[in-house]
Amino acid sequence: MTDDHARLVVRLCSWISLATGVAGGVLVAFPSLLPAGGPWVQLGLGVVTLVLSFRARSVGMKHVEGFDGRMSLGAAILGFIVVFFAGQVAFGILAAAS
Repeated sequence: MTDDHARLVVRLCSWISLATGVAGGVLVAFPSLLPAGGPWVQLGLGVVTLVLSFRARSVGMKHVEGFDGRMSLGAAILGFIVVFFAGQVAFGILAAAS
């Protein structure tokens, strides 16, 4: 993988993961925005955030000289927060259903 291509992959993955993390965070903060299936969408957004941010970090550390992974690290932390809070709500729904 060339350095230019790796930088593009890191940039795209970082920005998309940050956007999905913010969307998941907004849905966690305001759950009434998406009443049907809200926790499952939040969990999906959190997982996508984690996958893309760790992909950006992986490519950046292997292929980009002088990689600074602060943005992807911030997105990963945001993804963990979204998964944590959405997971609590989803678990509560599953526990109440059984």
